[in-house]
Amino acid sequence: MSTRSSYEPGTPCWVDLMSPDVDASTTFYSGLFGWDADDQFDEEGTRIYTNYTREGQLVAGAGPQQPEMQGAPPIWNTYIATADVDQTSKKVEAAGGTVMMPAMDVMDQGRMAIYADPTGAMVSVWQAGAHTGAQVCNEPGTWHWNELLTRDVDAASAFYAEVFDWTYETMDMPGGAYHVVEGGDEGGRGAMMAMPPGMPDMVPNHWVVYFMVGDADATVERARELGGQVVRGPDDMPGVGRMATLHDPMGGSFMILESAAQT
Repeated sequence: MSTRSSYEPGTPCWVDLMSPDVDASTTFYSGLFGWDADDQFDEEGTRIYTNYTREGQLVAGAGPQQPEMQGAPPIWNTYIATADVDQTSKKVEAAGGTVMMPAMDVMDQGRMAIYADPTGAMVSVWQAGAHTGAQVCNEPGTWHWNELLTRDVDAASAFYAEVFDWTYETMDMPGGAYHVVEGGDEGGRGAMMAMPPGMPDMVPNHWVVYFMVGDADATVERARELGGQVVRGPDDMPGVGRMATLHDPMGGSFMILESAAQT
């Protein structure tokens, strides 16, 4: 088990889903990964956020989509830890990114902002308060990996290097060059690669979220039972494991990985 109480700056630390129907999303992901839902309410009794837990530990979250996103599928967001959101926002603008949502406090939980990198991919940052990020990860039923798919790897890699001091190790993979962000305790902090050939132009550059599972084939079948769609896989990736790309019932995209290290 990989339990965490803190994350170094520049390390992905949290993932959450912006959903047009949080109840439906909860039903699907709880049924798929065995999560429990802890709804958070404001003073008027309106649900503002849902924390997902597994065996009592935070693993992911979900919130309602903003009105301007109406009609869009759910989106899994990647959060990168920072010691100072305001300073990070200045770095983002200096590096050619765009501050989409300025730094804001989330009660006593922490402080966040949302950016678009120079290729248009959305990414969030989190300055921890009471909420330090995922308390368990890298085990079946929890978040495992973050991967940027972009049509301009050079621009993206330069941006993240300037903002988060990332350095990269480039590996040759069947899908092309794979740029692993060095550091972390799982063989890297994440990665980026060129958008696969044939991807429709309407698909924007974006961060992909992976969840680890104990049995990729069984998880795929369970996703179908819950109303999800199998986009690709399961496929074997030598030295990595068995993976698949899935859509939840509302079209939200994510990936699952049965790690080779488990077998």
